[in-house]
Amino acid sequence: MPAEESTVDGVRHGTDGPVATITFDRPERSNAMDRAMQVRYGARLREADADPAVRAVVVTGAGRAFCPGADLGLLDNTPDAPPVTEDDREGYRDVLAAAFVRVPVVAAINGGCAGLGFVIACAADVRFAAAGAKFTTAFARRGLIAEYGVAKLLPELVGRGRALDLLLSARTFTAEQALEYGLVQEVVPAGELASRAHAYATELAAYSAPRSMATIKDQVAREPAMPLERSAVTSTSLMLESFAHPEVVEGVASWNERRPPRFPPCPGA
Repeated sequence: MPAEESTVDGVRHGTDGPVATITFDRPERSNAMDRAMQVRYGARLREADADPAVRAVVVTGAGRAFCPGADLGLLDNTPDAPPVTEDDREGYRDVLAAAFVRVPVVAAINGGCAGLGFVIACAADVRFAAAGAKFTTAFARRGLIAEYGVAKLLPELVGRGRALDLLLSARTFTAEQALEYGLVQEVVPAGELASRAHAYATELAAYSAPRSMATIKDQVAREPAMPLERSAVTSTSLMLESFAHPEVVEGVASWNERRPPRFPPCPGA
């Protein structure tokens, strides 16, 4: 397990070799997210992305919840809508940080995942869930709208019809249903979730080239909106460029020599 630092602003961080783990840890609010926690989460992900020693990140929650969303208790005594700040308008950069960083991000959804926490999970690259974990978009039942880009992310994961169902009804559904919908990739016993997610992230770190993973993340973000021919032209150009990269030389050599690859860090990390 990773060597962990103390929790700051409700976010705990640690590394275990090439894998960083970011844990939502605000037990007094069951990991509900306030502004400081949101900012700290985004900062931690960007720090991991900038660290050449980190090649994959696991995001999870402490205790029984992943993240049940924004801390609505902060609004209990607010009679009017709080003033909107520039930080509010830029807040999506922290919430969606997993989608914007180059390093692969694995969400290990250990329990309640709702609202803002649901968006954070959708922004991850791969999602594992503990058996029986509960999910809800929540927004419509709080008088809110589909926040922080989830109206784009969710249809891409589960299809338009199912996304509308989950957003409009804001009904609660289980990890097993999330697997059926295509929202999560695996459901594992709760006691095995942390080790399974860490093992997956470790495999990415050991066998996949950081530059390749960063480029693939960017391709998957951009190319689905392109016509097929444009996607083919774009990816062919990237492929031809990659032949000059040291990763290809090492990838072929490791295959021929039947050994694990020794890929360099992602350029710029």
